[in-house]
Amino acid sequence: MTPPLAYFITFTTYGTWLHGRDPGSVDRQHNLPGTPFVAPDAELEARRHQSLRHAPYLLDHAHREVVLNTIREVCAHRSWSLHAVHVRSNHVHILLTASRPPEKVMSDLKAWSSRRLRETFGEDAERERWTQHGSTRYLNDTKSLEAAIAYVVNAQGEQMSVYTPRLDPSEPQ
Repeated sequence: MTPPLAYFITFTTYGTWLHGRDPGSVDRQHNLPGTPFVAPDAELEARRHQSLRHAPYLLDHAHREVVLNTIREVCAHRSWSLHAVHVRSNHVHILLTASRPPEKVMSDLKAWSSRRLRETFGEDAERERWTQHGSTRYLNDTKSLEAAIAYVVNAQGEQMSVYTPRLDPSEPQ
């Protein structure tokens, strides 16, 4: 089996993207590209909100920059090719090529980001920051990767904390 060209990894911050939320969410039964989301359901969302152990975790500008810089640092240290990152207030999109399975990559990026957030802002180690898993998609060709980069960088609304080597003048082209 040929390894994918890249992974498209997305994860959300804790308590901000609950099942039942409008415009929908993804669960184990609704997680394939092109399949419908979990339908909006205000009662389900309210039950999920009531079961939270911590307040929802939102990333302000300073927190987003820590997460972005940490992702770049980990990718450089592990020699993973980073194609694009967009850290938003309630979720993170990452496009990269790595020699490890995407679930392990996502887990490592969340762990390192949590550590840097704790160190930088003196946060409680027990504080939930991320949802339990996330989305891991395989991109197998250049066309899919380019479309994903365009989506991550330009189709998320107002740009927040964004990185792509082509947009960073300090990176070689």
